[in-house]
Amino acid sequence: MLYFTRWKALAVILTALAVCLCAVPNFFPESQVKTWPKWAQRHLVLGLDLQGGSHILLEVDSNSVKKDKLDQVRDDTRRTLREARIVYTGLSARNDSVEVRITKENEVQTALTKLRELSQPLGGLLGSNGQRSLEVSDAGGGLIRLTVPPAAIADRVRQSVEQSIQIVERRVNELGTVEPLIQRQGADRILVQVPGLQDPTRLKELLGKTAKLDFRMVDSNIPADQAQGRVPPDSDLLMSSQSPKVPYVVKKEVLVSGADLVDAQPGFDQRSNEPIVSFRFNSSGARKFSDATVKNVGQPFAIVLDNEVVSAPVIREPITGGSGQISGSFTVQQANDLSILLRAGALPAPLTIIEERTVGPGLGADSIAKGELAAYVGSILVIIFMLLTYRLFGLFANIAVAINVAMIFGVLSLLNATLTLPGIAGIVLTVGIAVDSNVLIYERIREELRGGRTAISAIDAGFKRALSTILDSNITTFIAAAVLFYIGTGPVRGFAVTLGIGILTTVFTAFTVTRLIVATWVRWKRPTSVPI
Repeated sequence: MLYFTRWKALAVILTALAVCLCAVPNFFPESQVKTWPKWAQRHLVLGLDLQGGSHILLEVDSNSVKKDKLDQVRDDTRRTLREARIVYTGLSARNDSVEVRITKENEVQTALTKLRELSQPLGGLLGSNGQRSLEVSDAGGGLIRLTVPPAAIADRVRQSVEQSIQIVERRVNELGTVEPLIQRQGADRILVQVPGLQDPTRLKELLGKTAKLDFRMVDSNIPADQAQGRVPPDSDLLMSSQSPKVPYVVKKEVLVSGADLVDAQPGFDQRSNEPIVSFRFNSSGARKFSDATVKNVGQPFAIVLDNEVVSAPVIREPITGGSGQISGSFTVQQANDLSILLRAGALPAPLTIIEERTVGPGLGADSIAKGELAAYVGSILVIIFMLLTYRLFGLFANIAVAINVAMIFGVLSLLNATLTLPGIAGIVLTVGIAVDSNVLIYERIREELRGGRTAISAIDAGFKRALSTILDSNITTFIAAAVLFYIGTGPVRGFAVTLGIGILTTVFTAFTVTRLIVATWVRWKRPTSVPI
């Protein structure tokens, strides 16, 4: 155990040195670090509790998800029956079902067969458990009922949360914030933590908007100011987004949706110099937009954002280039925010802010100071204990522990990890675990000396026989850290990460660095007794 070849010793030294060097950028100002090569700019990011910032808990509106699902079923029913040329009446959504009455009795079975094709296994083909997205039944008298089961609603909410997390992440990243934490909590909630952001007003505005963009035709058959209570079933009465509010009768059919957008950028109108948002469609959206404008030259169409009409220009000529612009008396900030929302995509359902906290930088600085004090006091006490108890070998252990802590910071920096107050606690705990490994080795050496072994033989046996005990204790602790990371959230995960990394570096330093130091001392001194 004490024999190291030259290459093995060099590998241990270079590994420890390389990992420790990864922590170096943390000791320089960020402005200076940014001038270094890209690969050398990795450093620790202080969490919300250490540098302050904003904490927002969002909830997905499950009622809106349910309504959208029923609207989709109703639209799919209308499309399916029209394609099959089946005459129907009374198509409507009620509670958890969509009902439609087939006019001709001899077409009921054909309609049932066609509508049952809309039902799909939940979870896809691989994850299907026998449940389906839709239950189609014959209620008698030509009435067909399409019911959305609770399992399908729950699955739709899950998908909406997962999609919302991706969209929220894109929106937050557009603000240029550093290392935001965005993760799911529970069945329908999303946690957003943005370190360093002291004023969350703009963030809340961006997160609170659904940003569902549609291009629809204006229904010119009925004047908007006379449409109250007389809106056709295939149209909606919407208000303008600017004040004073102006009503518009807009057809429900969506010509092109915001999902077909590939880019949106703020700019200025060359004629009026007003802020605008320029947009560009993908190939499918460009084709649909071109077809719609070709068929409706001379007719007004509405640009609808979150059920409000941003503008309703008249189509003067076919728009075939796949791009256009949105104008609506925007300020520069509004145009910039709208472009961010459109680039990030529309949320599948509205998000409600149910919890909001702002942590000031003063509180974070106080947490850092107290964390540092606890780390210094704990480390000094450990160093004194090891020196008094094991003398020279205690010095070897302290050197190994210092390298261990430097390696922890190096690995965290390499991963661009976020350091939280519980993370500091994990590092302090790791110091104790690292010392514990050395204590096991040294006490085993003492036992071997009491058993009559020579100094070198006792040292070798001490390292060899303590290995299994140290591995067992560290593996069980690592399993606990892994469980904490898997089921925990936020600060708990920060603690688990630092603890898990600390365990790995502890095993490395205890059985390579400490052993290399002791082996070098043994070769140099050739001791006949052990100063332990």
